[in-house]
Amino acid sequence: QVQLVESGGGLVQPGGSLRLSCAASGFTFSSATMKWYRQAPGKERELVATITSAGRITNYANSVKGRFTISRDNFKNTVYLQMNSLKPEDTAVYYCFVGPGYWGQGTQVTVSS
Repeated sequence: QVQLVESGGGLVQPGGSLRLSCAASGFTFSSATMKWYRQAPGKERELVATITSAGRITNYANSVKGRFTISRDNFKNTVYLQMNSLKPEDTAVYYCFVGPGYWGQGTQVTVSS
């Protein structure tokens, strides 16, 4: 069955960096568009970044554009989210997603001094 396992979250100071990973299995990863979402306390889940199957096209939420980079390794069946210049408002649980409706368990990112 489809499995998505996120890792790499943690506590980081404002201005710092983290790299999230999402290891995928149970489907043809190299054919799938992958997405990262996040959900902050008391807020709705929001789309952060998208990458197409071959990695040629990426899209970002305005709030993270220029700071976050989504990438993928189709040999390792893994999608990444490099997060730089982190702000307190980036604090959230970050989820990996693949259609039609599969989610990972999430990884907590906390940006605080």
